[in-house]
Amino acid sequence: MSDPAANLSIERPRKIIHIDMDAFYASVEQRDNPDLRGRPVAVGGSEARGVVAAASYEARKFGVHSAMPSVTAKRKCPDLIFVKPRFDVYKAVSAQIREIFAEYTPMIEPLSLDEAYLDVTENLKGMEIATEIALEIRAKIKATTNLNASAGISYNKFLAKMASDLNKPNGQAVITPKNGPAFVAALPVKKFHGIGPATAEKMHRFGIETGADLRERDLEFLVRHFGKSGPYFYGIARGIDDRQVKPNRVRKSIGAEDTFTVDIHTYEPALEGLKPLIAKVWHYCEANRITGKTVTLKVKYADFMQITRSRTIGHGFRSKEEIEESICVLLGAVFPISKGIRLLGVTISSLEHLADTCVEQLALRL
Repeated sequence: MSDPAANLSIERPRKIIHIDMDAFYASVEQRDNPDLRGRPVAVGGSEARGVVAAASYEARKFGVHSAMPSVTAKRKCPDLIFVKPRFDVYKAVSAQIREIFAEYTPMIEPLSLDEAYLDVTENLKGMEIATEIALEIRAKIKATTNLNASAGISYNKFLAKMASDLNKPNGQAVITPKNGPAFVAALPVKKFHGIGPATAEKMHRFGIETGADLRERDLEFLVRHFGKSGPYFYGIARGIDDRQVKPNRVRKSIGAEDTFTVDIHTYEPALEGLKPLIAKVWHYCEANRITGKTVTLKVKYADFMQITRSRTIGHGFRSKEEIEESICVLLGAVFPISKGIRLLGVTISSLEHLADTCVEQLALRL
């Protein structure tokens, strides 16, 4: 019987680069303000209900990270300096970076303001070695913006993404077709891009801890337990990912979720758990100048039963407070509950452009 993985492979190895700017928002602020260089910086609101949008590497050493409540970040790092975000500046710098990408290939798939996939299999410079292309791009980014970028180079998007984290900050790594399967086999599934905490926990219950464990499960098992993600998990466990770099990728939704260490049983802790997720989603909307008309609440109970509840408004959401208001309505309809909640999620969909004036007004509130 033939291996189903054979249907996932491609004839000619592609050359994919994943470029990821290092601590992008915080690095821009340190670049523009010499007093911030070498110091722990958090971009975001410093008020009691504020949330960290980005953290410098100096702050990350203390455990500060994006989507963390500001009060928690300040407790972890008492010397933390909060800076209000300047999304117009971040977008302008991102445009400079994408102009550099376009010198090498039209096959550019932006994921956010600070990261993108590039397919350089056929490139405008006629360069054969993708690692050299990545080096050139990173050097041009540094010369143009005075900011550091890291890169991952591989034969597919999944491995390029994983490689870009290997030598951060200001480094790059390559995963070749020869060593791709072995790299995946040794990697904990909780570190796989595309496998969140909830899915990793579910895999843990099945005894799947590493890529090697995942590879031992057949396609039928993965589809039965993980649905439409099953074929994707089956492929990446073997170092295979045939997703194309899509220059005109249209994002359909923006979401964030969190699995709690202790099950939630009452309304107030549930709402508190949702607030950082709402802030994370809204920060992404602001940074990319988009919004949406529909918000969806995801609830997964202790027995892993899952429900979703959605609400659509007449115009795109204009603030995280508007999103929170709708989430409160949706969450209120879920309670009282008869079993604990292990995971909550927030998703914005029906996306549209966020007017510049709206962005400016919202930024002033932070």
